[in-house]
Amino acid sequence: MNSMVLRSALTAAALAATVGLTACGDKATTATPSAAPTSATAAAAAATFNDADVHFATDMIPHHRQAVTMADHAAGRAGSAQVKQLAAAIKGAQGPEIQKMSAWLAAWGRPAPSAAPSTGHGMPGMGTMPGMMSDADLAKLMAAKGAVFDRMFLTMMIRHHEGAVTMATDEQAKGSNPDARQLAGQIISAQTAEITRMKQMLAAL
Repeated sequence: MNSMVLRSALTAAALAATVGLTACGDKATTATPSAAPTSATAAAAAATFNDADVHFATDMIPHHRQAVTMADHAAGRAGSAQVKQLAAAIKGAQGPEIQKMSAWLAAWGRPAPSAAPSTGHGMPGMGTMPGMMSDADLAKLMAAKGAVFDRMFLTMMIRHHEGAVTMATDEQAKGSNPDARQLAGQIISAQTAEITRMKQMLAAL
């Protein structure tokens, strides 16, 4: 009787061990693999670019710089608090975008445009960028103050933004770099909304 009890206990223990090993084997087989590192994906995205991407960044940098210059003058010359707030928002958005596009050009092994002030007209290899102000336009703006400055600033910045939207639309149609295309979409969205706002502000002056 005791031997039968012993054999039953041993059989039960062996069965439990077998089940345990089977369960461990199943768990090892069905374990979810760890996520692949994203650094390789990011590097691949950065390496994917074409001439349209380079053209977009190379032209948009000086285009943004001019907008920032115009916005800088609004702080001390604008008569409207709304114009000053808008100018600050433009500078706050476009300054970081300049840095981002400069970093792209460096990663792509392409030269960044000079930081020297430029109107964008007659620049070697760059053609005429839409919406850029001439030196005469900027001189008039810098000489104005109060309500006169407000009207000139809004009128010029509307045209400037429309040019940026045109450039960004071209990038979305022809570019291949995902980051550049994404920034182009952000520019289209943000600056189209600002164009609408500036037209309303201009009509209220």
